[in-house]
Amino acid sequence: MALASFSFCHRPSLGFPTPAAALSSRVSCSSHRLNTTLTEINNSGVIACLRANSVELALEAAGAALTGDISVLEVTMSTPGVFEILQELVQNHPRKIMGVGTVLNAKDAKTAINAGAKFLMSPVILKEIMDDVQGGEVLYIPGAMTPTEIFSAYNAGAKIVKVYPVTALGGTQYISALSKPFSHIPMVASQGIKIDSIGEYISQGASAVVLSDAIFDKEAMGQRNFNTIHELARLAASQGVKAVEREKCCMLDSSIC
Repeated sequence: MALASFSFCHRPSLGFPTPAAALSSRVSCSSHRLNTTLTEINNSGVIACLRANSVELALEAAGAALTGDISVLEVTMSTPGVFEILQELVQNHPRKIMGVGTVLNAKDAKTAINAGAKFLMSPVILKEIMDDVQGGEVLYIPGAMTPTEIFSAYNAGAKIVKVYPVTALGGTQYISALSKPFSHIPMVASQGIKIDSIGEYISQGASAVVLSDAIFDKEAMGQRNFNTIHELARLAASQGVKAVEREKCCMLDSSIC
């Protein structure tokens, strides 16, 4: 694994690196890892959001979703043993992008990062977390509701902003309205989104959507019906990729949209 990580990052080929070269190397590695996370979110179009009432249930449900082609998964802070769950998922699914959601303070953010989180998500903008992750390899996705909050988060350094609670604010129409002045700001739509609306959210300007109950169906979770979760995950992942690919084609040729 060490050799693989070196191949992505610049290192001086001879002698000892100067302090400036060493710093540049660390920044290059951090930037690469952060960009990998952001790229995967943009390419998949879907972030699966898991809430569970036990470690065992969370691991089973997460496994069902990840084997159902979900590539980006967040586990919320409300899940008991969230950091233990994250560590095990990172170990068992090293090619997937794992993160922690509903992070509300810098202490939990640091613990999540130490447990292997590649991204952190909050329902609000937390400057202390934003400052801590600046220049690092972990992506922070702050939550925002109003145009002022979205613009402020982006100006403060956010690479992508979560629009929350999106359905309460007008759903796809709200994303469409925001995308006009903020077409340069990547946005993740979050709250109450269904699988069959993924395509519309992305066509209206969202880079990705957060899906919670749409994948981790409450009845299926209660009955431990992991086959249903697996199939919902597979459908969501497929719809996300199709929506992203369609949007890319539309950008190249608007006549096909």
